[in-house]
Amino acid sequence: MREEANDQEISGECTPEQLFQELEQDQSAQLDMEQLDRIKVMVREYQGSIKSHLTQQQNKKSSWADRLADRIATFGGSWTFIVLFITFLIVWMLVNLMSFAFDKPPFILLNLILSCLSAFQAPVILMSQNRQAARDKQEAILDFAINYRAEQENTELKVLLERLDQRMERLEQQALNRHSTSE
Repeated sequence: MREEANDQEISGECTPEQLFQELEQDQSAQLDMEQLDRIKVMVREYQGSIKSHLTQQQNKKSSWADRLADRIATFGGSWTFIVLFITFLIVWMLVNLMSFAFDKPPFILLNLILSCLSAFQAPVILMSQNRQAARDKQEAILDFAINYRAEQENTELKVLLERLDQRMERLEQQALNRHSTSE
């Protein structure tokens, strides 16, 4: 067994176990417990739960009026609303073109209803859009923070990989030197 390790050292090959043992001995390349704990927390938090957590926080902060505005805006911007509203307009016009009309053309009551609907619906949609913009801003800040932290960790990993590469080059050089001196 020991001869195999010596043969590997002489041939310049190094097993991953040997490399990890060498890194374990190098205090500058080790991850400390704080870094390991931080990585564990990040992995635990960021596995697909960021946006759901953010939505839950938004829902806790929002009032029932805000949630109602969101539902109205969602319905007002759907195909269901468009189809129902077109149906309502057609039925209204057909009924009022008959002999028992209560709003004869030019449909002044219908104009009043449409004006009231748009006067009500516009601010509700704007409130919902403002809440969505605030939510998007929080998500953008969170994405920036995650990307920034990932970039820092990538830089740290790059430094560790460069050290590892230098160490491997040294080991290979030592193995070549041993091999050349043993011949």
